[in-house]
Amino acid sequence: QVQLVESGGGLVQAGDSLRLSCAASGRSFSSLGMGWFRQAPGKERESVAAISRGGGSTYYADSVKGRFTISRDNAKNTVYLQMNSLKSEDTAVYYCAAAPTYSTGVYRGHYDFWGQGTQVTVSS
Repeated sequence: QVQLVESGGGLVQAGDSLRLSCAASGRSFSSLGMGWFRQAPGKERESVAAISRGGGSTYYADSVKGRFTISRDNAKNTVYLQMNSLKSEDTAVYYCAAAPTYSTGVYRGHYDFWGQGTQVTVSS
């Protein structure tokens, strides 16, 4: 089992930045592919970014490319999502997810473990 705890969400204005953190426990962190997803009200949960076990490979959704950066610190068992130039359409609950099998998973089905989510609200 893997436990994931997100933090760092909040209410910001358009153009601001936020950094989300996700602390993992219960399994060797460096053996897990990690991802961030988000779900806005009335919408499906969508992939935002993913990072491989060693951090050398990343994936970004087109909607966040150039604005968001995913990173990980295997010594701290933590994955981050730096979000810059936030837009109102980035408003959602953001979820951290862990994939024991896939190194840079893109789809929800690639992930076996999920955090409880953290709310990000961007006001315009």
